Amino acid sequence: QLVDQTEGRLGPQPVVLDHTSGFEGLLFVDDDLLGVIGHSNFSSIRATTCVYKGKWAYEVLISSQGLMQIGWCTLSCRFNQEEGVGDTPDSYAYDGNRVRKWNVTTTNYGKEERLLERDCALWKLHGEPTVLITLAHIFNHFAPLMCKVYLVEDVLMNFLLGILEGGGSVDEHPLIQQLLDLFWLLMEDYEVNECLKQLMMSLLRAYRFSPIIPDLGFQIHYLRLTTAILRHEKSRKYLLNNELTFDVLRSVVFFYIKTPLRVKEAGLEELIPTTWWPTHFDKEGKDEREPKDESADERLRRRAYERGCQRLKKRIEVVEELQVQILRLLLNNKDKTTGEASRYIFLNKFRKFLQENASNRGHPTALCPPEYMVCFLHRLITAVRSCWEESSRKTGGFSSEDAYVPPQLFYNGKVDYFDLQRLGGLLSHLKKTLKDDLAGKANIIIDPAEIQATSMDDLDEDEESGAAQRPFGAAAMGGALARPSWLSSPTLGRANRFLSTAAVSLMTPRRPLTQPEKVKVRTLAVEQRTEEDIEGSHGNDGLLLGRPLEEPDQVVADKSLLEIVDGIVMMYNLSVHQQLGKMVVVSDDVHEYAVALKDTEEKIARCPARRADILDELQKSQKVFAEKLNHLSRRLAWINATIYSKEKMMDVYWLLCVCIRTIEHADNTGSLFAFAPELYLNVAMNAYSALKNYFSPANSMEELPGYEETLTQLAAILAKHFADPRIVGTDIKDSLMQALASYVCYPQSLRAVERIPEEQRVAMMRNLLAPYEQRPWAQTNWILVRLWRGCGFGYRYTRLPHLLKTKPEDANLPSLQKPCPSLLLQRHMAELLSLDKDMAASFLNSVLNQLNWAFSEFIGMIQEIQQAAERPERNFVDTRQLKVCATCFDLSVSLLRVLEMTVTLVPEIFLDWSRPSAELLLRRLAQLLNQVLNRVTAEKNLFDRVVNLRLPGLESVDHYPILVAVTGILVRILVDGDRVSRASSVLLSDPCFQLHSIQHLLGEAGDSSGSFGPSGPSGSSGSSGSSGFSGSSAAIAARPAVGSLGSSVAPPISTPTSEEDLCPICYAHSISAIFKPCSHKSCKACINQHLMNNKDCFFCKATITGVEDYSKPTS
Repeated sequence: QLVDQTEGRLGPQPVVLDHTSGFEGLLFVDDDLLGVIGHSNFSSIRATTCVYKGKWAYEVLISSQGLMQIGWCTLSCRFNQEEGVGDTPDSYAYDGNRVRKWNVTTTNYGKEERLLERDCALWKLHGEPTVLITLAHIFNHFAPLMCKVYLVEDVLMNFLLGILEGGGSVDEHPLIQQLLDLFWLLMEDYEVNECLKQLMMSLLRAYRFSPIIPDLGFQIHYLRLTTAILRHEKSRKYLLNNELTFDVLRSVVFFYIKTPLRVKEAGLEELIPTTWWPTHFDKEGKDEREPKDESADERLRRRAYERGCQRLKKRIEVVEELQVQILRLLLNNKDKTTGEASRYIFLNKFRKFLQENASNRGHPTALCPPEYMVCFLHRLITAVRSCWEESSRKTGGFSSEDAYVPPQLFYNGKVDYFDLQRLGGLLSHLKKTLKDDLAGKANIIIDPAEIQATSMDDLDEDEESGAAQRPFGAAAMGGALARPSWLSSPTLGRANRFLSTAAVSLMTPRRPLTQPEKVKVRTLAVEQRTEEDIEGSHGNDGLLLGRPLEEPDQVVADKSLLEIVDGIVMMYNLSVHQQLGKMVVVSDDVHEYAVALKDTEEKIARCPARRADILDELQKSQKVFAEKLNHLSRRLAWINATIYSKEKMMDVYWLLCVCIRTIEHADNTGSLFAFAPELYLNVAMNAYSALKNYFSPANSMEELPGYEETLTQLAAILAKHFADPRIVGTDIKDSLMQALASYVCYPQSLRAVERIPEEQRVAMMRNLLAPYEQRPWAQTNWILVRLWRGCGFGYRYTRLPHLLKTKPEDANLPSLQKPCPSLLLQRHMAELLSLDKDMAASFLNSVLNQLNWAFSEFIGMIQEIQQAAERPERNFVDTRQLKVCATCFDLSVSLLRVLEMTVTLVPEIFLDWSRPSAELLLRRLAQLLNQVLNRVTAEKNLFDRVVNLRLPGLESVDHYPILVAVTGILVRILVDGDRVSRASSVLLSDPCFQLHSIQHLLGEAGDSSGSFGPSGPSGSSGSSGSSGFSGSSAAIAARPAVGSLGSSVAPPISTPTSEEDLCPICYAHSISAIFKPCSHKSCKACINQHLMNNKDCFFCKATITGVEDYSKPTS
């Protein structure tokens, strides 16, 4: 460079800006180093030449207005974000904007600048002048004031609200748009940013804390102004991009309609003058929607209440419509003239919002409140469906009614699911184990840098090194610059954009390919994604990259909407479902108070006239209940309008259908189904539960379009996936099992299970009949029991008969679901057990093993309870211990019912001894039945003592449930005329058989307190709709069948003459089998039972290779 030798001057000949070290803040310098743009607060930059003698001047052309200081400084002067030239002792500056000179202190100097002058501009609204803005230099004094929060909230916001007071559509008030245009034109960007930030925060506070009035006028007013501001494109994008102003967590406040805590404050007494609550209940205690014996006064009250609810709902719908308009503005994808479209900015913020809520579930303060999330979800569904329909009309894609999330979103890395669990386990594990399936089915190669694999045979060396370097370079550049660098440097910008998308983009091939080109993918962070990554272009499928062959190639709506739908599903899973369940408490309270009020009125009617004191107390209670119901019924009207309305129910139903279709499409991909997040199955099950339990009785699920078909689709999903080997998570497996168990409890959903294809039904039953070892078997056992309830012996009750006998008028007794057996599924079970002999043997062996364990645990538990109850120093028993004891008892009863079901449907499994293991299974069954009878029927035994304690938590433990289950089995194996002698012989030959147990069972023992013959609990069970032993046909059938045992002769098995001839294992039967190769001996029953679970010898632990018959040689 040429150095100027002029005296008093040091530096190069052309004076330029020092872009290497002489600057502070974020600046963009032109290529010729003569122009500069500041992009941070109070940026500073020096020139490359200094002077030390003489008089010198330089000229600067200012191309924007605002606060700027220009002057001189020494070489030792250091600038920062708060102090620039003129603010330090070793610098001197002039500010033409404020007409002052600066050297730490400031004084007036010079003449006022006139950078811009305009003629007067006049706006008119409805023909009258409302705002007059004169010369632009007024903004020089006006703009700093607009950054003060108290002026924005008290003056500017009220001024803008006054513009909208005339009513009408927001579009009819262009003045706000023109004002915002002037703000951006005549004020500095940072001033407009601060003004908008304070304005939106003021609106948010005002909306959040404004009182609830009947017409919701305050909320409507603030939402209209928010909508008007967001209609301005530049302002909308600034607010969306600003991290602190309009992030999703804060903006969710605008979509919430808070529930009034006090009815009077909300004016609901004027809006709903007449209150009503249900007064008629069915046999199960539920409200009847249209009671037949409703009086004329009740009908009038109900209709007046419903009209008041409709008035309230219309008021709320106005607010909801404004909230949807705001979301429609944020979902605009056409405003690309000033940069990235609003939808893609909102989408990235939305994913970050979901990530924060998914990762901070243990920190409630960092989460969006669930009540906000519910309202946000419904508004977002409405806005997304509206955008979807608009897009489908233009592109010819399918309607939002058929919406689903394509399965490729789950594995192509375009959507970040954070740390959410996948059906197949950890994502890193799936990428390693299923990389071949991804390459073969979806033409996707996982980036080795992402899975940290040491080698991959299907990648070349250059691809490996390139893929490992490109993403890190892109991430470093993206983090260093606040805005895309291609805006200032075209060459660098194109390179940066290429680097950030090269790892996931499919480039357009130069020549036609015979097969799709494999694409290398890696997961992109939310902030790294561009519109091209989402929507795709020129051969790049965007979010739909990696379409499997099973997935139809059809036109999909804007791909960004798919990701938003995916986010909606995630929102429901995070907290919406739990909140829907919490709000049902108000409806439950109304029901409880209505029952209490009806009971009090009945007591008043029965109260004798001479007891005025009792009558007075009852009337006071009646008044309290009525006042509480007046309050709760109005509050319930608000909740039904905002949360449980018909429209909200349709939103949840639509979400259920989206999840079902998504699961079906993902299931079609085979092994790639493992990539699907667990939340889709969870939301499908929870949404169905919400529709069934939370929205009734105000809205019925039966009224939904396509209700039965949807039930059948969900039934097919539960039936197929509760035992799907592709699903590895324990929690999701348990949830699927519980959902299927609940599904078969109710007639409508059970009929849906019966409507699924026969192949799927048989497969479901086969999975249910798998051996009970090495898997959670209790739930599958409950499912089988529920398929049998209503067909078993004395098994049609809805209230436990022994409880009704002691407390016939107690309405709080635990109620069981009304039986609804499935004969079709029972037939499938019978066919499977009859045809597959090995499966039948292993299944029943596992059931008998678990029954032995459960009943043994139960006996051990009641022994501990009895000991604890007898100790004088301790008069209570641990609640958890009581619960475990009751659970073991219930498990024992349910296992006995499954055995009864098997004996009834396929008796040949036990009685046809030509089948392998039939004799062994019958002997084991007889042994367990005798053990249960001996423990339960003995007089004044341990079982009796614990039952008589009447401990809370052990209400279900009684003679009746377990003895009717045992009797059901005995009746079935003793009614077959051809084989009754065989079954009787096995029962009588069992060492545990005791005659008094059978006598006690038939009510023939001396003490009949524990019996349950025809004179036992028949009347009480009959009163609950149960047959049990109440029907004479049941008693007549049981007595001769079971009673035949008592009249039988001695066991046909001859007693051995010496102890040496007895089996050394059971000491009950003669030695009849010898093991190979060790030659040890036992009876056939013991060795056959042992070999079903173990192949080692009892005595020497040698592996048994064979068993041969053994007979003692004659002496």
